[in-house]
Amino acid sequence: MFRFLGVPQWVSLSFPTIQTVLLIIIGISALGIILAILIQPSNPEGGSSAITGISDSYYLKNKASTKEGRLKRVIIWCAVLIFVCTILYFISMLIYGGGVL
Repeated sequence: MFRFLGVPQWVSLSFPTIQTVLLIIIGISALGIILAILIQPSNPEGGSSAITGISDSYYLKNKASTKEGRLKRVIIWCAVLIFVCTILYFISMLIYGGGVL
């Protein structure tokens, strides 16, 4: 299919496998985001702390090392992984599908 581009045959044959792997990674990352959000405890204060201006405490300064901080990092990493894999998936669709989306 891509002989005119000088691409080896095994590369053009591996595109469906690459697309499947990317879709599986996207699905696992989406489940990771859902589970991390469900595990997080609810915040009864909501956004009122931003309005009232609660002063910095030891807990707020070291929030990244708590369970909530780790869950927030998991959510961010999964979201970035979904974004990158989605971009790579559509690039592979453009290459393998002949530019038709």
